[in-house]
Amino acid sequence: MAADLSRRTLLRNIGASAMTTLLRERLALAPFLSAAGFDPSHTGDPALQLSLTAVGENTLRVTIAAVGVDLEQTFTDGSLSARSWPSPMSQVRTSEAVRSIQWGKRRIQMSIDPLRIAVEDDDGHLRQELRFESGMSQVRFHYGDGPVFGLGEGVHPLDRRGTTDAMRNGQHGEELKVYGARVPIPLLIGASGWGLFFHEPWGSFDLTGETGMFRSGESARGLDIFLMLGDTPAQLMREWAELTGYPHMPPIWALGYQQSHRTLASREEVLKEAKTFREKQLPCDALIYLGTGFCPSGWNTGHGSFVFNDAAFPDPEAMIQQLHADHFKVVLHIVNPPEDLHGKVSDTGSAIEESGDAAAYWRRHLPLVRMGVDGWWPDEGDVLPVASRLARNEMYWEGERQARPNLRPYALHRNGYAGLQRYGWLWSGDIFCTWKTLAAQVMIGINAGLCGISYWGTDTGGFVPTKEFTAELFVRWFQFSAFCPLFRSHGRTWKLRLPWGWNTGDYEPAELEPEYAAEVLPKPNDLHNLDVERICRKYLNTRYQLLPYIYSAVAEGHRTGMPLMRALWLHYPHDQKARTIEDTYLFGDALLVAPVLEPGTRERRIYLPQGAWWDFWTGERVEGGTVVTRNVDLETMPVYAKAGAIVPTGPLKQFALAPSTEPVKLAVYPGADGKCSLYEDDGQSFAYEHEEFTRLELEWSDATRSLSVRAGGGKATRGRKFRVALANGPEQEITFDGREVKIHL
Repeated sequence: MAADLSRRTLLRNIGASAMTTLLRERLALAPFLSAAGFDPSHTGDPALQLSLTAVGENTLRVTIAAVGVDLEQTFTDGSLSARSWPSPMSQVRTSEAVRSIQWGKRRIQMSIDPLRIAVEDDDGHLRQELRFESGMSQVRFHYGDGPVFGLGEGVHPLDRRGTTDAMRNGQHGEELKVYGARVPIPLLIGASGWGLFFHEPWGSFDLTGETGMFRSGESARGLDIFLMLGDTPAQLMREWAELTGYPHMPPIWALGYQQSHRTLASREEVLKEAKTFREKQLPCDALIYLGTGFCPSGWNTGHGSFVFNDAAFPDPEAMIQQLHADHFKVVLHIVNPPEDLHGKVSDTGSAIEESGDAAAYWRRHLPLVRMGVDGWWPDEGDVLPVASRLARNEMYWEGERQARPNLRPYALHRNGYAGLQRYGWLWSGDIFCTWKTLAAQVMIGINAGLCGISYWGTDTGGFVPTKEFTAELFVRWFQFSAFCPLFRSHGRTWKLRLPWGWNTGDYEPAELEPEYAAEVLPKPNDLHNLDVERICRKYLNTRYQLLPYIYSAVAEGHRTGMPLMRALWLHYPHDQKARTIEDTYLFGDALLVAPVLEPGTRERRIYLPQGAWWDFWTGERVEGGTVVTRNVDLETMPVYAKAGAIVPTGPLKQFALAPSTEPVKLAVYPGADGKCSLYEDDGQSFAYEHEEFTRLELEWSDATRSLSVRAGGGKATRGRKFRVALANGPEQEITFDGREVKIHL
């Protein structure tokens, strides 16, 4: 039998055909696919329905549930994007025991007893195989060649083979201290070119055997699995974005530096910190204020309160206006969401005390919105179920879009799930101030990006002080954070998180028990350190000068699903050594970052993938495909630009949207051909959705030593000047007037 399928589910919708009859006979048993095979004596067990749906050219949905279950209503939690998924399935061939389905250029081989679904290329090469066991609750799959990534934020190691994971939200003890908050996402990505998303709220993974295993935590519900295939890592990231959504476009100020505050003494203290940033010419875009309850005196009157603390904010609207006048955004800490939060802001909700309705809960935020609060820090929420986590993520996006339709929202979450990237940012939680924790954050940030979370960061310096909390640790963490999507300092004894905090002679308030504070906090002699502020200034300035490069990489991710913080594997999939490196990453596609992760380090060993690389700080050219040793003083964190890179940089600014007439510089690193896009818009509104942006395509030809600039989309600005230079070379100026221009260097 052959049939054409056009966006139809296979087997479930074939009606009274012989295939349906055979299928129901075969599936009327439990355990329906046991290792012992088909046992027709299980006539009293519920019949099951199997659905195969092509949701794209490279993504297959496999759903199993009891007959009579509404699949579309059962398998919904808000994680999937509301995109249209065309099906390329075209042909079905059936026999008694095996069915072969042509899926584009691939074949799906399916046997019923036991149920096995294998996807092969036309040449017979196996891409992935699912074997179902123990009723509807268990499935095995292949790893393929190479490492397996995924399972969300807060896991270790990067290669998940050989581990188990119960997929619990939140962590405790040593795991929390080192790895931070746990945000489980049941996504696995194989370096051999596959991805598996187990669309289940609860479940566990066992990756210790020759094949991997997933066990559903809700066996009565059935299984809903998405198999994604890609010939390149970029294709897999796009498939994941098509499934769960592309990263949103953030306001550009959120890519600047954010300074967090805890125990606030007075209005004068609030304004003093803002004034000091500007007087010292230390770039900063946002000031974040913790709530009372987690500290003795925060921005509000108590845990979960939406009312300002009069001591620190006696006239909150005037205070916010003054901070805005000094070009600071104001972000407030929010806790205690309803544990059954559900629905949307656009719904008509009832009282929060009765229903946990998102619309009702958002209304409590509106007085703060009207006062001018710019963003939110929704903390806690570890106990929230998946649906409530996503409802909270979406609420801060949808509510802001409704309240301020033409300003991009900002919310920094502790919790989320697949799909968070559509709405907000994520940070790694209340980690401890240790070198081991710093090293773990690099790997965790890489894995967060592989799970689609493009906007991620940590508490710079760590949250809970330990004996290891020194000026050296803070500096190394600050350097790392300057090359993370989120650049934000936060922690107890918060004044030591200020760039100048290690040169004040005082750290009060300690925000720790006196005995513990005396044991772990630096001594007064350690608080006259002139180096910390100087080094922090260097990395703040570098971050702001790189904003054209960073913002263009963000725009690329918005179009393609590529994260900002990238595993080396994403760009060097065939480099065996690069695949599982946990201490080095790419920031965008051009810059390789190697944080210094041990105390007293004077040399950093770095693996550079094949090709030439340029030291970002010195301009020295080195050859890759090997481990290089870089001398590092306290001021230096190694960063390399790949050969062929074109890195746009801007003028030094004190805040991201500071006006400037200085041309953007295009730094070209020769040694290979290269391309990049320079993306610009107003940095704050949704006008880009209506073509109000500029995208220029830049291309370097190494053979002819020429750089070309041409329009690539949006509304190109005529008469635009650029400064162009090779690494360490003299600068030249070019003008782009809307037509392609080429310059020889």
